[in-house]
This record gives sequence, C-alpha cells and structure tokens, in this order.
Amino acid sequence: MQTTELDPTLSQTLDQAEKAGLTLVIGNKNYSTWSMRPWVAMTAFNIPFKEVRVVLDRPDTATLIAQYSSSGRVPVLLAGETVIWDSLAICEYLAEQFPEKNMWPRDVVERALARSVCAEMHSGFGDLRQAMWMNIRGKFPGKGRTPGAQGDIGRICEIWEDCMARCGPNDFLFGEFSIADAFYAPVVMRFRTYEVSLAPALQAYADRVAAHPAVAQWIAGALAETETAPKYDHYPD
Repeated sequence: MQTTELDPTLSQTLDQAEKAGLTLVIGNKNYSTWSMRPWVAMTAFNIPFKEVRVVLDRPDTATLIAQYSSSGRVPVLLAGETVIWDSLAICEYLAEQFPEKNMWPRDVVERALARSVCAEMHSGFGDLRQAMWMNIRGKFPGKGRTPGAQGDIGRICEIWEDCMARCGPNDFLFGEFSIADAFYAPVVMRFRTYEVSLAPALQAYADRVAAHPAVAQWIAGALAETETAPKYDHYPD
C-alpha cells in the first residue's frame, strides 16, 4: 500500500513504485472523489505507486496539474511515458497490467455487471454530486435532499441491493473487494457526511467499505489534511 504520510515502510514502497514506474496525481483527500477511486483500488490491491497531491481550488492548481496532464483534472496516472487522466481508464489499465490481482470479478457475467455499475457511477448521479459533495471532515445531516439527489440515492441503493442479491451474501458487491467497491467508496463517504438513512443490509455494506484498510487509510489522510475549501466546508441554509 502507498501513502505519503502513514506507511511505515514508505522508502521501500517508493522504491517499488519507482521500479514499477507508477505515479498517481491526486487532489485533496477530503474533497476529491475522483482521486479517491483509483487511489483506493491501487492501495487495496497492493500496487506500489508514488503519490503526488495537488491542492485544489488554489491560484496555482491548474498550473501544477498541467505539469502532469493537459486535461486540467485529477486523478492522473503516470505509467512510464504513458499518461492516463480518467479514473475509470486508470483502473482498467491497472486491471490489464496486473491480471493476477483480479481487480474485477473473476466470473464473466459478474465482471460485466461490475463494469456496468462503475460506468453508471462514472457518467451519472449528477444531482447527488451537485447537492451532496464529498467532505469527509464535514457533517451536514439532512442537507442536500433535493428531489434529484433523492432519486440518485434510491438508484444507488437499488444497485447495491441488486449486486448483492445476484452474487449471494457477500461482504462486498461481488464477493471480494473490487474496482466496483472502490468506485462507490466516495458515495459511502457522502452518505456518512449527510447521514443518509439506509436499510440495515445496505448500511452494513457501507460500514464494511468504510472499514476496509484502503478506505480507512484514505479517510485518515483526509482527516490529517489542513487545507480548507470554503465553498465545500459550509452548506448554505
């Protein structure tokens, strides 16, 4: 696993990351949902990488990101001379580079379903994103319950229920932790911040995701950050 602050074997991890040639450029851990997804996946599957964190919403943010990618966004994976600037593309690339780690479910049908729910998260749930942004350190109970956000919450619950019903009683969506769980980890963070009430089985799943070592490590990093972003730290009345 890799963090810049919490890994007691940091020097060894960075040496391995240098040999693997992988650098992941991310934003603030407290706010950056897209950065969280590949970071959690790489950490969960013990893929060594060097972390570069760019503080968002600063005058020099765009300039700093431009050093790594012309997309102007994070995350960015640098794999040797290859630049990958999309969270789902990053995870797909890693799954191909490390097939022995089984980052996707082994079963072909479950794998297709996992890709589908990741793609839906990747391209959808705009109302939830707008009304209930991620702030791991924040507490906004009951806020953000717009009709659109409520609809997105309902659809996410439906996805979780469907995955666990199809694949039997599992700790995670497809049995073992996968890219799909990493993709929904930021939603779990939102549900905690806004105190979204879930059915017992879904709450138990959310708790397991939050307690996963990779997710817990990201949360610890978010709590240790000192940067603030006023537009995300206060919910308007």
